[in-house]
Amino acid sequence: MNPNDRIREQMLQYFYDRNAAATSRTGKKGSGVKISDVKRELKERHGLKQQHVMSNLTYLIDNDWVKTLDVHKTVTVRRGTVPSTTTFYEVTAKGIDRIEGGSQFEPRSRYAGISITATGSNIITLGDGNVVNSEFNDLHRALGDLKEAITANQNLGEAQKLNFAVDVESIREQLAKPEPSRGVISHLWSAVEKLGAIEGLAAAVTRVHELLSPLLT
Repeated sequence: MNPNDRIREQMLQYFYDRNAAATSRTGKKGSGVKISDVKRELKERHGLKQQHVMSNLTYLIDNDWVKTLDVHKTVTVRRGTVPSTTTFYEVTAKGIDRIEGGSQFEPRSRYAGISITATGSNIITLGDGNVVNSEFNDLHRALGDLKEAITANQNLGEAQKLNFAVDVESIREQLAKPEPSRGVISHLWSAVEKLGAIEGLAAAVTRVHELLSPLLT
């Protein structure tokens, strides 16, 4: 797996914990936190160096796991007042869903018009609009990680990446059903599991297979 993923998980958990304990938007106990405090607290908590924090923070922001909040104010100096901006960093709804596994309150369902709650299953809506039976939430997340690993792998051609990514996404779609089709999943997985022989993908494939086993025919 990408060695930076562990750092990203640690950082995202940090921002999540900050939000969970917040009593205000900014400030000492705010959900938003200044970069100086981010660096200091992640060093204390996980021993992360500043370059690791900054490079992975950029990744988390670009992928909408973390967002910035700019607070504008004026500062009085001898010659009058000058504008001042302080940037705070906080977890996004997508980042919260990554930790919690999604929420029934997320409005951007890909299945708008269908009463998901009437299916008789505990269905949750994720930040990307996907829905999943809560029973398979860990599997859904592992499949997402596998899809990301596929698209980032340098040993696969672009056509191969697309084919496998579509198959993985099709398996994820099945997890929205109260009773996923075992035949469909087994057929799709028979192709995807061959990726275990590709350098850099073995761990992700193994993890999915462990969670997927009960649904295979």
